[in-house]
Amino acid sequence: MASPQVSAKRQQDLQVQYTTYKNTLQALAQKIGDVEQEAEEHKLVLDTLGPLPGDRKCFRMINGVLVERTVTDVIPALETNAEGLKNVLEDLVKQYKSKQEELEKWKKKNNVQVVQS
Repeated sequence: MASPQVSAKRQQDLQVQYTTYKNTLQALAQKIGDVEQEAEEHKLVLDTLGPLPGDRKCFRMINGVLVERTVTDVIPALETNAEGLKNVLEDLVKQYKSKQEELEKWKKKNNVQVVQS
């Protein structure tokens, strides 16, 4: 009689661990999507500002405050931010792949088969 309870407890523990892995992967995927969107916005703005004269005024949002600058002032900052977003995106993708591999190893180690309904 103790054996089924242990088995049920083990199944519950495995389910909790699996859910944790899946939630972590989902959160990472969400972050990746957010960073990709922000990087695409930076690219769009850089493409738009590129052909404009350097002394033309433009506006930039900094900490919720709209600031007037020139195109020459804004482009280097946007390029730096875009490069930083690219690096963050690469790191997040590495983390996602690593966590996914960890999940696959865990599933093999615990002989877990996922059944989707």
